[in-house]
Amino acid sequence: MRYLETISTGYGATAPRAHLATDAARLSLNGTWRFRVSPTADAPDDFAAADFDDTGWDEIAIPSHWTLQGGPDHPYGKPIYTNVRYPIPVDPPHVPTDNPTGDHRLTFDLPDGWPDGDVLLRFDGIDSCGRIWLNGTELGVTFGSRLPSEFAVGHLLRPTGNTLSVRVHQWSAGTYVEDQDMWWLPGIFRDVTLLARPTGGLTDVRVHAGYDHRTGLGTLRVDTVTDATLTCPELGLSAAPAGEVFELPVTPWTAETPHLYRLQVATAAERAVLAVGFRTIAIEDGRFTVNGRPVLFRGVNRHEFDPDHGRVVTEELMRTDLLLMKQHNINAVRTSHYPPHPEFLNLCDELGMWVIDECDLETHGFGENGWRRNPTADPAWRDALVDRAQRMVARDRNHPSIVMWSLGNEAGEGDNLGHMAAAIRALDNTRPLHYEGDQSCRYTDVYSRMYADHHEVELIGRREEAPLDDSELDARRRAMPFLQCEYGHAMGNGPGGLHEYQQLFEKYDRLHGGFVWEWIDHGIRSRTTDGREFHAYGGDFGEELHDGNFICDGLVFPDRTPSPGLLEYKKVIEPIRITDAGTGTFTIENRHDFTDLTGLTLHWTYEIDGVEHAGGELPCPQLAAGRSETVTLPAVDAPADGGEAWWTVRAVLAEDTAWSQAGHEIAWGQWPAVDAAGPVNGVKATGLALDGIAPVEIKNAEAGFGMPRTARFDERGRLVEIGGIGLVSPRVDLWRAPTDNDAHALAATWRHAGMHRVHERTVDVIADGDALVVRTRVAPAATDAGLLVTYRWSEAGDVLRLQLDITPDGVWTVPLPRLGLRLGLPADYGQVEWFGRGPGEAYADTRLAARVGRFTSTVDALQTPYVFPQENGSRLDVRWANLTDAAGAGLRIGGGSPFQFTARRWTSEQLDAARHLTDLVPGDHVWVNVDLAQHGIGSNSCGPGVLPEHGLQAAPATFTVVFVPLV
Repeated sequence: MRYLETISTGYGATAPRAHLATDAARLSLNGTWRFRVSPTADAPDDFAAADFDDTGWDEIAIPSHWTLQGGPDHPYGKPIYTNVRYPIPVDPPHVPTDNPTGDHRLTFDLPDGWPDGDVLLRFDGIDSCGRIWLNGTELGVTFGSRLPSEFAVGHLLRPTGNTLSVRVHQWSAGTYVEDQDMWWLPGIFRDVTLLARPTGGLTDVRVHAGYDHRTGLGTLRVDTVTDATLTCPELGLSAAPAGEVFELPVTPWTAETPHLYRLQVATAAERAVLAVGFRTIAIEDGRFTVNGRPVLFRGVNRHEFDPDHGRVVTEELMRTDLLLMKQHNINAVRTSHYPPHPEFLNLCDELGMWVIDECDLETHGFGENGWRRNPTADPAWRDALVDRAQRMVARDRNHPSIVMWSLGNEAGEGDNLGHMAAAIRALDNTRPLHYEGDQSCRYTDVYSRMYADHHEVELIGRREEAPLDDSELDARRRAMPFLQCEYGHAMGNGPGGLHEYQQLFEKYDRLHGGFVWEWIDHGIRSRTTDGREFHAYGGDFGEELHDGNFICDGLVFPDRTPSPGLLEYKKVIEPIRITDAGTGTFTIENRHDFTDLTGLTLHWTYEIDGVEHAGGELPCPQLAAGRSETVTLPAVDAPADGGEAWWTVRAVLAEDTAWSQAGHEIAWGQWPAVDAAGPVNGVKATGLALDGIAPVEIKNAEAGFGMPRTARFDERGRLVEIGGIGLVSPRVDLWRAPTDNDAHALAATWRHAGMHRVHERTVDVIADGDALVVRTRVAPAATDAGLLVTYRWSEAGDVLRLQLDITPDGVWTVPLPRLGLRLGLPADYGQVEWFGRGPGEAYADTRLAARVGRFTSTVDALQTPYVFPQENGSRLDVRWANLTDAAGAGLRIGGGSPFQFTARRWTSEQLDAARHLTDLVPGDHVWVNVDLAQHGIGSNSCGPGVLPEHGLQAAPATFTVVFVPLV
């Protein structure tokens, strides 16, 4: 059997060890290599000969994926995206004869002064299988794409003219355990390095650094293969012997306070400086603790991805990711579904991040075939899977940021998982084990689920989940802490329902939070034939089998611009809670796990109708973690005849930190300025609390909008002109371009019910005093359900007033996508100002990040550029909105109560038909939706749907809208 189809750990590599940076000589072999690609694995291997002539080969950058090299035509093959299903027949360990194979060659010289002695050649990542030669001598074969392999090469090196040859196969036996919901991208995609290994050097180093929170003492032991000494002035260590145990007063490491000690470990021949963090992880009374305190994960799952280079990520890009996470209140990363580039863990240590380090293992596609021949249950795979676990732990165990090991992801059940668990515990028994795929938790220390809905999470929090058949396993699992290793599927517009999850996480001690899926949209930067840029997803490269835009399910867009979902998540998980306490006071609560509120300041504003009337700073109480305090607001001289007034209090950094600058906002709270005596400034609460902020009814909303203008209606009673502005007449609209969360189930139901193709029948048009009354029936073809609609047009002071009365007719069995009006304005009206929630988009269950204020934008900037076009850009609780041209002329739209507002240069139908942003072409109109409501967002692309309280059902409704031209 060929090596690439052998179930194997590979051969030729040295024993796994820690990833160390030392003062020994090293030579990066990254750069430009010679390259050719063959359609099968059977091309002659004569290219490995030292004297082979490769001058006719192409050149390629290493690290790289060859399918992303060579330009937009992808001359070396194209990316493939599947989520679950394998893109090859499931016939382990065999792979197709058509197997793209990349041959790589590099000729290099050793630097002057390169020392004699042993040398290791390290590959940090080869996907999926590599065979390696140096100067014509075979070194070995690698499996485990996202794990390092090192080969002893000192005896083969010469001062000049060394030839390194590597053959990489896209498909191999290893493919069957690397089905990880990402682009299938072959190549040498991580660093290649030559490492001098001096005699008597640091072959391996193992750091043990615990912390006793009761005594404040850290326990340090450093194990080395060769006798070594330890030096750290901050710890009072000077040439102390390795291998001994030291108890020392220390500052502990946490993700909130990532204190590191720079510890020199030295032999006579080699020196390394390690970043050591003291902390102890335990499961105590069914709770996951660090340094004696329970931890709540506010996490994300993170794939490594760059829109131009795939899984080739630079240190700069890794730092960018972590800074964005920290700035958005994220404190934890699950390295889905493989160990990350080693530098990422160094940065997690430095900046502070809880990490679940996950083994390079997923066999999800076997589930499509009833889990037959699944590697985790096949004894033939035992050594190969154990090897992957051991290499992960040996490389990464010195990192304080890693607080759990994960056996892998979605790999079914099987005894091989138990062997992996035993191997991990033998190498490191200081961290709990995680694996979601076996919900009996037979081999793990924590109970983990994916996408459990809110009801199930609450049952688990109460330890009342459905029992296992095995009572002993059930009792063991019920005593475990719980986390959601994946929830809140961040695909397209969403996810919704995060706030309700967070409320559960904070309510029940057993619940330790979770990890949103996922960090980034994996859109590959591409261009249309006429040069317009877009991000490609599954199917855009002509794949035989693909899963479409399911690859774009991140909290940041491919260029790392934060999505509205990330801004919502930041608000939901903010570690400081600021809420109205009544009578001119507010409560500030510290929800950090460890740190006090030192280093923060509070900024407050008092706004009237969205305009700041007063503002200033307040000292932030230096509350310990878990404590709260009531703070008095300053007195404000509010005008007696003022408008709608709101308090906003923001907690910001008082000085620069390692991850952000002074002034960065951590958290904020906002509430209407309503005292116990009743309405303030003509504003009163309606009594319905939405996420702690009461909506308001605006008195006299129809007055004061400007001078009267002439309105013109057609023979069917449709408004076609107001103040000289020609309109596409307002009409009841039910349709929205389905979101990715709608598309899983609702969209088909909506289309079947005809929501996207309703017709309006005019019943009558009559004059009723000074009013024009138009009665219609709105309904889709093929169904007897509809809406009876009455438009009542009248003058109200200086404006045109519409009262819309809607009554369901017939039997409605599906929720409505939206309910409101759609109208069209001339394309010149591209400037927008509004008073309501903003500045970003918001929906019924994604509204926390939007605060009440007065905002300006353009119609174009209102759009959210989701990789797959869909409903977006809604502004919530809008009191009024102006749409104007460059000179300020246009139309103001107001409401008798707050409404939902969108404006775009294409219709919902055009948005629905688009598959990429480049499909959206501005037309002759700005299309405006003034909605009473929209259906919520949910997370049903992979998770629960919209919670009932955020749904939109057909029901009687009355809605008032006012229009006035602006000149």
